[in-house]
Amino acid sequence: MQKPKYFSLLFLCLLVFTTSVNAQFGFSHEVGVIAGPVAFQSDYGVRGDFETNSGNTGYGIGLIHYLNFSYKAECNCYTPETYFNDHFKLRSELSYNKTELQHFGKWVDKSRTSQIANQLRGMRGSTSVTNIGMQLEYFPLSIRDFTATIGSWAPFVSLGGQFSFYDPEAYSTLGELDTPLTTPVKYLGATTNQGGTVWSIVSSVGTRYKLTELSDLMVDLRVQYYFSNWVDGLNPDPKVYTENKANDWNVWFNVGYIYYLQ
Repeated sequence: MQKPKYFSLLFLCLLVFTTSVNAQFGFSHEVGVIAGPVAFQSDYGVRGDFETNSGNTGYGIGLIHYLNFSYKAECNCYTPETYFNDHFKLRSELSYNKTELQHFGKWVDKSRTSQIANQLRGMRGSTSVTNIGMQLEYFPLSIRDFTATIGSWAPFVSLGGQFSFYDPEAYSTLGELDTPLTTPVKYLGATTNQGGTVWSIVSSVGTRYKLTELSDLMVDLRVQYYFSNWVDGLNPDPKVYTENKANDWNVWFNVGYIYYLQ
């Protein structure tokens, strides 16, 4: 698959861009890695159902880069103090997540023995998503004070956008999908194994912990909303099946390690 390589090149372009910004304005850089579980909210299962949310869970990993506006690495000094410099950072990211999917909840309960229940139990799927994008992170407490104090905490919220390549797979243990023998009526003509691209909005809340002078630990909880309902490979007619009208989205809890470049 060539798309992840394409996104890697885009991420390198972002790093070149931010490096050129640093050369002109004297900002410093931070790099890091993130990883954690991803709960994918899709057309598999029942929305708002605990079993669905816990069952359709995968993993995510990523590389992150920050522009730190409050500090100049070239002179080992702070930039002129402004509210923006002391409370915002710009985060660039290249990430990947994958989730195995199936139907959970009351419609596939063992007590149900209808053909539709059996068909739903036989449906399987997965989706892998490669993302590249930026978020602006807001720290309500002083970034300068946090940077200077080992053992301190720096809570933050963020908002941004990402461009993604998704690669879904939908199949059935009963046989080939999209036939009346294997597929419930609502999913006939509503499945795909064709990948595509999509934009999304990303928002998160989290905190950093100052581990050493040049490193932080980070945890954050992210919500990513895709502007498509095909990311999971399913898209029943939203006008008929209104319970499936919402686009796909996910919730990602991740832990990260961040290193300050000098």
